[in-house]
Amino acid sequence: MESALKPFRVMAYVVGTMLLVLAAAMVAKYGFGNSAPVAVAGPIHGFLYPVYLLAALNLGLKARWSWPYTLGVLLAGTVPFLSFVVERGVTRRVRERVEAAAPAAPAGPQA
Repeated sequence: MESALKPFRVMAYVVGTMLLVLAAAMVAKYGFGNSAPVAVAGPIHGFLYPVYLLAALNLGLKARWSWPYTLGVLLAGTVPFLSFVVERGVTRRVRERVEAAAPAAPAGPQA
């Protein structure tokens, strides 16, 4: 499960950042008539979002999330700032589960 967490975290930040860039590009396009930033940021986000979907789905399957939770995580890459918030919650949830599943360390000799 931890092996799938790192790619998810990286992609959540990359997709979140690109979504903010795309939102700024949309403001430039519709507010100022400059469509060049959308022509650059749109395809980049369009390529990276499916990679995020695969990373999130991989983590969701390994962590055995419910389908509604998995769907929420998948959709987080479509709302500006939400992927950052969801990434923190997912990371906390996965790490708590990993710690709970780890066997307790045996007590060593006391000095």
